[in-house]
Amino acid sequence: MGKYTEDSRELLELVGGKDNIVAVSHCMTRMRFVLGDPKKADVKRIEAMKAVKGSFTQAGQFQVIIGNTVAEFYKDFMDVAGIEGVSKDAVKQAAQRNQNILQRAAAIAAEIFAPLIPAIITGGLILGFRNCIDQLYLFENGTKTLVELSQFWAGMDHFLWLIGEAVFHVGIPVGICWSVVRKMGGTPILGIILGLTLVSGQLLNAYAVATTPIDKIPHWDFGYFTVDMIGYQAQVLPAILAALTLVYLERFFKRLVPSVVQMIVVPFCSLVLAVCAAHFVLGLIGWVVGSAISSVVFSGITGSFREVFGAVFGFIYAPLVITGLHHMTNAIDLQLIADYHGTMLWPMIALSNIAQGSAVLGMMYLQRGNASAQEVNVPAWVSCYLGVTEPAMFGVNLKYFFPFICGMTGSACAAVLCVSTGTTANAIGVGGIPGILSMQPQTMPTFAMAMMVAIAVPFVLTVIVGKKKGIDKQAQPEAAEAAATEENVTENAMESEHDFTAFLDGEVISLKEVGDGVFSEGIVGEGLAIRPISETLCAPVSGKITMLMEDSRHAVGMTLSNGVEILLHVGIDTVDMQGDGFSYLVHTGDEVKAGTPLLTFSREKIKAAGHPDVTICVITNKNGVETFSFHTGMIGKTGETVIASF
Repeated sequence: MGKYTEDSRELLELVGGKDNIVAVSHCMTRMRFVLGDPKKADVKRIEAMKAVKGSFTQAGQFQVIIGNTVAEFYKDFMDVAGIEGVSKDAVKQAAQRNQNILQRAAAIAAEIFAPLIPAIITGGLILGFRNCIDQLYLFENGTKTLVELSQFWAGMDHFLWLIGEAVFHVGIPVGICWSVVRKMGGTPILGIILGLTLVSGQLLNAYAVATTPIDKIPHWDFGYFTVDMIGYQAQVLPAILAALTLVYLERFFKRLVPSVVQMIVVPFCSLVLAVCAAHFVLGLIGWVVGSAISSVVFSGITGSFREVFGAVFGFIYAPLVITGLHHMTNAIDLQLIADYHGTMLWPMIALSNIAQGSAVLGMMYLQRGNASAQEVNVPAWVSCYLGVTEPAMFGVNLKYFFPFICGMTGSACAAVLCVSTGTTANAIGVGGIPGILSMQPQTMPTFAMAMMVAIAVPFVLTVIVGKKKGIDKQAQPEAAEAAATEENVTENAMESEHDFTAFLDGEVISLKEVGDGVFSEGIVGEGLAIRPISETLCAPVSGKITMLMEDSRHAVGMTLSNGVEILLHVGIDTVDMQGDGFSYLVHTGDEVKAGTPLLTFSREKIKAAGHPDVTICVITNKNGVETFSFHTGMIGKTGETVIASF
């Protein structure tokens, strides 16, 4: 009988029995279930189990937090349940059954567009900078731009368009084809080539089609019929449809063709037919459908009821972020840019970011005497104003709920002003207050006015409602005393042989700032995290390697000589990457010293996969060590003490 046999029997019963388990796997700290009927899981009783530290449901998976001993628990559970475990990819695929159509569409959209966001942000910043130097008449009594005054800046303006064109004219179709093919399990290089055929220099540029007479449009003449040679620069749907066609053609020919000649036949037939389909049929269909969608949205933003449209969109955007459906707006934004040379949707999204941050600002004011609350409030507020809303929404606003509604209300008010003044962005990706850099120069002042609304309304509403609820009277007077006690302990204690050093170079932050809902809440254990600028994870302390994840290679478990157990975890949800970009430098059972390299990872690949690269160190088993002092709010370097034990 295993150590967790009885707990496993209890958990099996509480998740609804063997017949209710569609698939099960585990990561470094959690059991991941896909349940046939999630309602059969008795969440309260599961969380009351001694071996369980918490649970939550995400992306169709019911995840039970066990901690560092999850591998041993998983083995006992599989023995008790009498079922076969599956890979994490299989669990992920099975979990889609518990998602509705919109959730699946949003998940797919997120995985397609997430790897493209860094390029889109870069392109957006470049366009914003070019707008400032070649369209803002700030010199000689408002009659000339910087470009008109300086040959250097004129040359820089011309040069930077090299990157802007690469991102928005060429990069979007090529990137989408690559991302779709990669996501669907096809051959990525074929996706890139397919994308390049959509934007080839041999074709008439998509932006020139409207001004080119029909008889002047070049065409391929096949004798029996002709096909217009039109490019699909900046187009979204044609690229998606073409890439999907390539993927399904590859799958078809792989089933049809003997494996001995697949390397020759499958790529050739799949790519040629996909290119034919893209230029003969799919490109035109995608163009028409995409233009129709953008036309409807544009009509809503600019029509007689634009204020109503703005109010509704501004109010519901934050809830869309919670469901993940907000990723679907990326395609609409890009299509609007292609069709109308700008988008009025993105400014409202940036304002929604600011509004949620302003609600947090209101909570900061209300809780100004509560030091522990400010540890969460301040970083959430900063990240929100910079365009990342999840820490604010999940860490603060949804916790109290009324700030979330105040933020939504302020966002709606700002959106009304935004659409009524025709505020338009040249590009997407730059959110929050820096979003002003994406605006067309003539609308920057109106966006600034809308920002003031997005800051003032949520802040005032949050303060008013919060005072009525007595939030301002919930400060913790014992916080100062606790801080003083900790400071005294720190000053008087001698450095221990089990003090922890920084395991990466980067900003040392508290777990609350991680904002993932598991590590950040201390469910797995106390600890801290580092936002890395290096890519080699080192041992923070001497000890024995007791746990490695051989398939995903993203985490390390260690046991110290005093029995304390720690977990080092690179990134959030990086288990989904299946080891891509990770490499272990140690083996289970190795004895290591503080500073010993444990694994290497690629920050670029983590970000391309859409995951944060923040790296966590948690103490999963104190083994009688009563006090740990965590040194956060500093830029740490590998080898510097960041955790002291007493």
